[in-house]
Amino acid sequence: MKRYEEAYNLKDLGICNCAQAVLKAYADITGVDEETLMNLGSGFGQGMGSLEATCGALIGANIVLGLANNKDIPTKGISRKMVADFNSMCGATICKVLKGVETRKVLCPCSDCVKNASIILEKHLIENNIVEEEILNEKR
Repeated sequence: MKRYEEAYNLKDLGICNCAQAVLKAYADITGVDEETLMNLGSGFGQGMGSLEATCGALIGANIVLGLANNKDIPTKGISRKMVADFNSMCGATICKVLKGVETRKVLCPCSDCVKNASIILEKHLIENNIVEEEILNEKR
């Protein structure tokens, strides 16, 4: 199973919130134990601020990026690109906009946001030589 599928399933089955699903699927590349990551991601369900701000899946992906990035490449530059990619792929970065709270038009369901954030994370981890593709594809 691909990591983005694992993250999708963790969210889809209700095991984790959006941030936690991404964090858990990539825990082994962060150097942080899963319990700590679950605690770290616990406040980002329904977007940071409970639907009022940034999508939790995108936050989780950026946390993984920051923890995994031990290169001389500034994380904020990569993060900026990830946010732009997520916005293009999902239609927004703000949870309440993605969920259509005010418009009643869902742009991207939560589980798909988790999958998309994970796909984008992997793309940038590989492109920036932070994690080798083989490690991301290892059977877990």
